[in-house]
Amino acid sequence: MVADGLAVLFCGINPGLMSAATGHHFARPGNRFWPVLHRSGFTPRQLRPEEQGELPGLGLGITNVVARATARADELAADEFRAGGELLRAKVGRLRPRWLAVVGVTAYRTAFREPKARIGPQERAIGGTRIWVLPNPSGLNAHWTTESMAEEFGRLREAAFGPAGGGPGTGRTGTS
Repeated sequence: MVADGLAVLFCGINPGLMSAATGHHFARPGNRFWPVLHRSGFTPRQLRPEEQGELPGLGLGITNVVARATARADELAADEFRAGGELLRAKVGRLRPRWLAVVGVTAYRTAFREPKARIGPQERAIGGTRIWVLPNPSGLNAHWTTESMAEEFGRLREAAFGPAGGGPGTGRTGTS
């Protein structure tokens, strides 16, 4: 789900098997992306994966670094991430979102050859698109709770749409 001129283009690692089967991003029931997206203020209610088509109307989109579906992201090779990173840079160059939000620091480190990158805003940009690395919402990522992920996603929401109270669907958009 991508479009020109989005405020935030979220970028997952790659489709899981359920996402590949359904055609919906973050479709596995244990994935916390949709609850975190709502708790952080990006969506007015918690969307279901099959409602991903509502995101562009909120200034949001979703894509992946790697198109190949796997049961686990650790099944992907480093060269797949690097090739996916090149394709992602080209896509971002065409679509020109204000922010690219890569969901998964390890994927970002490999795809963008930034081995020391951390969660949060990055120094690197793609043209006028700033980059923010977010924690991976997979249920396998036990280092981050739903609440702590929502806080980090909320920091990006504020950068993209302005202070609390602003955001998708409110008529207030930030200029970051």
